[in-house]
Amino acid sequence: MITLLHGDCLEKMTEIPDGSVDLTVTSPPYDNLRTYEGTLNWNEDIWKQVLEHLYQVTKQGGVVVWVVGDATIKGSETGTSFKQALYAKEIGFNLHDTMIYEKSGFSNPSNNRYHQTFEYMFVLSKGKPEVFNSIKDRKNIYTSGGGASYRDKNDKIVKTGRATTRSKYGQRFNVWRYLTGGGHMFTNHPATFPLPLATDHILSWSNKGDTVLDPFMGSGTTGVACLNTNRNFIGIEKNLSYFNLATDRIHTTTPTLLPHI
Repeated sequence: MITLLHGDCLEKMTEIPDGSVDLTVTSPPYDNLRTYEGTLNWNEDIWKQVLEHLYQVTKQGGVVVWVVGDATIKGSETGTSFKQALYAKEIGFNLHDTMIYEKSGFSNPSNNRYHQTFEYMFVLSKGKPEVFNSIKDRKNIYTSGGGASYRDKNDKIVKTGRATTRSKYGQRFNVWRYLTGGGHMFTNHPATFPLPLATDHILSWSNKGDTVLDPFMGSGTTGVACLNTNRNFIGIEKNLSYFNLATDRIHTTTPTLLPHI
């Protein structure tokens, strides 16, 4: 089921029953980097309210994936992303994982610092995540080995004595790299994230038939990913032109369902 809501997410999230959302995958505004056609009203008071509403609508064991970066003002990054993650902990979320979304390129070269090519993906959980379907697409160098070992708190190597057999592919690390730029992104919106990014988080933290929310729907990327993975979707967008864009995109998408999803 697809539910698309036009309006302010602070108002529209009150229409969603408490504890009914399995997963949120969203990318809120980054400081004041964009105006979104003059509709943006974004500050600390507002993002705190957004996180509080997300805590209310998220089920116990549910997850919020918060994809965010920081503006650089007078040579200093704002650190707003960290403030948001820490506030989420304050109100009851666990900071389950701090993941990195690495881009294949960059748009704004830096003169006196290294080029910025990543954003944070904070995985916030309400209690212990109920679902974790790990993506295993990292090719292992070795597929078998001898006895396993680990380093203890005293910095000593401890051998377990158990033989290990590794599969051809291992679980991903928490730095995810995606192709960005022309030909790889939906370009009719100023701040999109890659469709595979939304898809991979949806596969990781939810199951078929679960409900996924995006309170900053934008161009509808999370909704398209839900169509492709057999999830229910609730999308909220304040800007009318972006809402119409997302609605058209979602309603004209032919799902590319995979048999194992």
